[in-house]
Amino acid sequence: MATWQFDAIGTRWEIESPDELTADVRGAVTAEIERFDREWSRFRDDSDVTRLGRSGGELSSPDAAPMLDAYRELSAATAGAVNPLVGESLEALGYDAGYSLVAADPVAAPVAWQERLSWDDAGAVASAPALLDVGALGKGRLVDLVFAALDGVRGDVVVDAGGDMRFRGAAARVALEHPYDATRAIGVFTVQDGALCASATNRRAWGDGLHHVLDARTGVPVRTWAATWALAPDTMRADAVATALFFDGGPELAAAWDVEWVRMSTDGRVQRSPGCTAELFLAGAAQRG
Repeated sequence: MATWQFDAIGTRWEIESPDELTADVRGAVTAEIERFDREWSRFRDDSDVTRLGRSGGELSSPDAAPMLDAYRELSAATAGAVNPLVGESLEALGYDAGYSLVAADPVAAPVAWQERLSWDDAGAVASAPALLDVGALGKGRLVDLVFAALDGVRGDVVVDAGGDMRFRGAAARVALEHPYDATRAIGVFTVQDGALCASATNRRAWGDGLHHVLDARTGVPVRTWAATWALAPDTMRADAVATALFFDGGPELAAAWDVEWVRMSTDGRVQRSPGCTAELFLAGAAQRG
């Protein structure tokens, strides 16, 4: 297998394929990542999302409808805990474009976000300044787009963007990293022709207990769950469920979307979805009914 490694959107990417990717394929992948980042990154001063945060207006993108439709379901399932207008909440805690990591008082995201945003297949419109952050599922969406750009590549393919992974071909065993000890795994998922995403509060963490997984209703980082894993046919839904599992309603959304999952609490309890195929190493892992 050939491996292409590169850095983009603040994370390390690895694409595995039977043979070296051609210059045309690499160019297509790079262009797709650049387009998505230019439209949706709140860490770029020249992005469409940054412009909407300053003045509102229109954002033309084929990703608006798939992502915001999913956010509507995420928000409903978690009683508003997941919200695409959480950008200002993250900035208030120091996770801003300049990575100041200096926290001020928490800021709740706008509750009526669907009144500020409208969208269709062509893009989205913000009726007033609105800082989007699509981190709950955006990287998963981009993995799916990169995966689609590799459609003409023969054989087994793996796209891994910092742990958000999509596979085609032979089955692969993927370890579920312990959130408090990177040298250990709490289990293994076997993935074939599907996607596996993980989220953990020890990643993108700073200060005194601050991290990137916020409850949009309060602007405060979650405290109950430490790590989640979700297995789905596509990466965007796996990524979305991995986020939703930090909140009440996450397991129900996973069931509605037919997504398998595992999650570990901050006090070491482990739950998994009914019929979950993961091999878990920790004793006493409970099945969530």
